[in-house]
Amino acid sequence: MKLKPSSKAWMHEHINDEFVKRAQKEGYRARAAYKLTEIDDKDRLIKPGMTVVDLGSTPGSWSQVAVQRLKGQGRIIALDLLEMEPIKGVEFIQGDFRDEAILKILEKSLNGKQVDLVIADMAPNMSGITIVDQAGAAYLTELAMEFSKEWLKPSGNFLVKVFIGEGFDEIVKNMRPMFDKVVTRKPKASRGRSSEVYLLGLGRKP
Repeated sequence: MKLKPSSKAWMHEHINDEFVKRAQKEGYRARAAYKLTEIDDKDRLIKPGMTVVDLGSTPGSWSQVAVQRLKGQGRIIALDLLEMEPIKGVEFIQGDFRDEAILKILEKSLNGKQVDLVIADMAPNMSGITIVDQAGAAYLTELAMEFSKEWLKPSGNFLVKVFIGEGFDEIVKNMRPMFDKVVTRKPKASRGRSSEVYLLGLGRKP
């Protein structure tokens, strides 16, 4: 199959991307690892002893970072619609986060224990229709927020990928009453032309 010019340009950029090269060299499954490491270096979210839930985890680079930073102390539960190759120290649930039955499996695995940190790097399958994709992404963010509302312990933190556009202001507005502080992060590994940013809710209010 012949690649379209846009696909060729993407492939060229991808192969020459410094974060792709670093990920390959340092054993991370995706360049996204550096988004979390930069945010965590700044905000100190992951500490040994924590329970961390990683939503939209596949291929697993955020879970890899969390494992390293928990230093063998704590628990990581990862969930994704797609299969994920096992990572030592990570409990993986395969299923659709939008499915009530899958959410119940995740909640049951917590054994009634609240979590310290929810990280969500989720995105819907992109259709290329902006309004549809933004609505799909916003819905996933809402679900992650609802989960955090239910399961984050007081003073816990919530990091979620969002897209600037329709519904962004609404998401920020809904997060503000839940946390002491809500900030935006745009790590260097997030491509400049991408509308993705990360919202960080710091200090879950009781």
